[in-house]
Amino acid sequence: MTLPTMDEIRGLFSQDRFATEVVGVEIVSAQPGHALCSLKLRGDHMNAAGIPQGGAIFTLADFTFAVSANAYSDRISVSMQHDITYLSPARGRTLFAESQCIRCGHNTCFYKVDITDDLGTQVAFMTVNGYVTSHPVKYEKTS
Repeated sequence: MTLPTMDEIRGLFSQDRFATEVVGVEIVSAQPGHALCSLKLRGDHMNAAGIPQGGAIFTLADFTFAVSANAYSDRISVSMQHDITYLSPARGRTLFAESQCIRCGHNTCFYKVDITDDLGTQVAFMTVNGYVTSHPVKYEKTS
């Protein structure tokens, strides 16, 4: 398998329009089994308490898992189960999610995602059990 470029990775995940267009998640970096994504917080990400809504944080973490599990794989991985723990309210202007593969077998994978803000606060962490499908990852050719 030829390793994809960051442009090809971003092109693949631009198809995840909810995370990328609606929520605004951006891919910062990706390596096999690892990804870093960011979310610049906007008013529509906030809840009634004035802090980022849990769903926005969850979307950032879930998308980051998807990037780390699929960016350098020949088969698509999907999540089967998530567990998220919210530790502290985010006070910064940007959230970061960093996903790391803990184990990847033939049919299942396990990832940990840490969510922090730009002030260094650990906001949450997520664990993800994934299923490695038989469907191939397909990249669009870039010029």
